[in-house]
Amino acid sequence: MSICNNQSLNENLLKEAKENLLYITERPSIVMEKGKGMYLWDTEGKSYLDFIGGWAVTALGHCPEVIIEALERQGKELINPSPAFYNKPMIEFARLLTSNSCFDKVFFTSTGAEANESAIKLARKYGSKFLKGAYEIITTVNGFHGRTLATMSATGKAHWKEIYEPKVSGFKHVPLNDIEALHEAITESTCAIMLEPIQGEGGVNEASAEYILELRKVCDSKDILLIFDEVQTGLGRTGKLFAYEHYGIEPDIMTLAKGIGGGYPLSAMLTKDKYNIFEAGDQGGTYCGNPLGMAVGMAVVEEIIKKDLTSNAQVQGEYILKKLNEIQTKFLIKNIRGKGLLIAFDLPMEKGKEVVDKCLKAGVLINSPKPSTIRLIPPLIVTKEDIDNMFDILEKVLEEI
Repeated sequence: MSICNNQSLNENLLKEAKENLLYITERPSIVMEKGKGMYLWDTEGKSYLDFIGGWAVTALGHCPEVIIEALERQGKELINPSPAFYNKPMIEFARLLTSNSCFDKVFFTSTGAEANESAIKLARKYGSKFLKGAYEIITTVNGFHGRTLATMSATGKAHWKEIYEPKVSGFKHVPLNDIEALHEAITESTCAIMLEPIQGEGGVNEASAEYILELRKVCDSKDILLIFDEVQTGLGRTGKLFAYEHYGIEPDIMTLAKGIGGGYPLSAMLTKDKYNIFEAGDQGGTYCGNPLGMAVGMAVVEEIIKKDLTSNAQVQGEYILKKLNEIQTKFLIKNIRGKGLLIAFDLPMEKGKEVVDKCLKAGVLINSPKPSTIRLIPPLIVTKEDIDNMFDILEKVLEEI
């Protein structure tokens, strides 16, 4: 197809998008058509080196063979018998997750928000049964837990405070790493503390070891639950299979999504056997534990473990940090931070969107969660060559700006 025809196709698709899709966000005037490994291609044939990875979703890169094979194999056998029945991939995948974590039970669903809703429900069920009706959950300022009404209420984004009022009550927000504020927020109505060990959407803000150890100590002393939202940090992203491993403690509940399906909509809520307290009808969902999703998730997690992509995340993350430190003085960047392949740095001025737009034009995808912050969350398969190629473009863009 000629360049002219490709441009015409792209224009027609963009016109249809504006006519038929509900507006929810600003999107660039390109239409992605295919992907492989570290790259995406648009309808005009332009390639993009992907350092967003679907917001930490495409753990194995785009269109990995193990996912294609899992979809084809399971699609010929059984797609969805209904959640009223067990299915073989559901049982096998649950065993894989529990055998590689500190948890005993798994509930499967489709999105990170649903997994976090499940955690919220379980915490409130626990409070109702064992803490005289306690229902409040303490979360963190700048934390992010999803876009349902309850998970938006749990989220600590300041600019979400006034929308969709009245919110779901029962959430208190405290600054991350502020132990004094945490203690002040706990009351007899508190049933759980919920946080991301590293805030992703909030700008890659890491919970300190001291803070996490205090959380565990407080939860133990008051019999309240500790919930780790590992939607973004789980499955190798931080250089450990799960981020809780960095702290030497075990949460009571953990949520997973994003990387667990490698691009397929899949999530999970894991907990200990002693919190297996839901009664029939308390929780469920049409697609929870469907065989197709289970087969994909199992293929993804097995591949992460088999190829030790967790170690690759640590090694390549250290290389990115090294490269950022080398250019720090030249470009006046600051607050370089992160673990594994969840990394961010701050610009000397609020030009994050401009950096993102110029990198996009040059063929590299990066993210700016805040006006002066750049976030890098590439697939776990990223190589030093990919990183060098990304930095070649990033440095040229920073020089322009």
